[in-house]
Amino acid sequence: MSDAIRLLLADDHPVVRAGLRALLDGEPGIEVVAEAATAEEAVALAGTAEVDVVLMDLQFGSGMHGSAATAAIAARPGAPRVLVLTTYGTEAEILAAIEAGATGYLLKDAPPEELTAAVRNAAAGRSALAPAVANRLMDRMRTPATALSLRETEVLRLVADGLSNQEISRRLFLSQATVKSHLVHIYGKLGVDSRTAAVAVAVERGILRR
Repeated sequence: MSDAIRLLLADDHPVVRAGLRALLDGEPGIEVVAEAATAEEAVALAGTAEVDVVLMDLQFGSGMHGSAATAAIAARPGAPRVLVLTTYGTEAEILAAIEAGATGYLLKDAPPEELTAAVRNAAAGRSALAPAVANRLMDRMRTPATALSLRETEVLRLVADGLSNQEISRRLFLSQATVKSHLVHIYGKLGVDSRTAAVAVAVERGILRR
C-alpha cells in the first residue's frame, strides 16, 4: 500500500465518514489514512499527515466552512488535492469551492464508481466535476452577462434570509448605496423587479439553495 492514494475524509457526520471509509478503503490503490469531524481539524491534519487527497464536505455546523478550509489547505506548498463531496450544488457553493482551489466537486448522490474515479483523477491532478456541476459552470460561461458575481450572490443570500438593506450593509461592511447598487444589478440579471421575485428565481436556477 506504499504507493496507494492516501485519503483524508472530512465530514461532520460519523455515519457518512464510516460509509465512505467502507467504500473507498476497499478500492485497490486507495487508503483512508485519516478522518476529520471539523473543517479546522481537516486543515490541521492535511498539514501534518501524509495525505494525497482530501475529500471535503462544505458544511460543518457553526465552524469553518469547507471552502475556507479548502483555501487554507490549497495555499500551502505541496498541498494535497481537495475534492469536494457535498449535498449542495448551488452556483454560489460551486464557484466558492473552485475559487478556493478545489480540484473537483461531486454531489453525495454520485454513484460509487464516479466517486472512486474522481479520487483517482484528483490524485493525478486532473479535475473531477459531477456532470450537473459541469453543466452549471458551462451555462455560466455561455451567459456571463446574466451570471451573478460572488458578492451579488452573497447579498441575495442575505436578502433570502430576510435581512434589510441596512442589516446587509452592516453584515458585509458595505454602504447602503452599494447594497442598493448590487440589488439593481441582481434584478437586471435575473429579469425581476422585487426582492421576493429575485430570491424565487435564484432558487429555481440553483443559484441559492432552498
